[in-house]
Amino acid sequence: MKNFKNIGLALFVALSFASCKQETKEVAPEETKKEVVSEADLAKMQTASFTIDGMTCAMGCAKTIENKLAEQEGVGQAVVDFDTKIATVKFDAEKQSLESLTKTIEAVAGGDSYKVTESKKM
Repeated sequence: MKNFKNIGLALFVALSFASCKQETKEVAPEETKKEVVSEADLAKMQTASFTIDGMTCAMGCAKTIENKLAEQEGVGQAVVDFDTKIATVKFDAEKQSLESLTKTIEAVAGGDSYKVTESKKM
């Protein structure tokens, strides 16, 4: 009976770690240099919010989406709130659009985990 409890506990722990998909990608040194956005430029940027379905954790899911958005050209700031399921993004409208940012979100983790159900400019 004790062995069944240990096996059950091991399965639970394994499933807990496997439930959050984290993408890892080797990055060349020149790719790590992101354009620094000044406060003045950040103030000129447009802001949009996206409601995201499919997130199961803050550290794996929400943080991965946040990082993917922040990597995009023209994105000055990206914050994903796991509790409210909302991503808030400041972006240069000449380089990004609601559609391109939606595609970025939905492409994270192979494209089958996350779905943007609502997007709007603020």
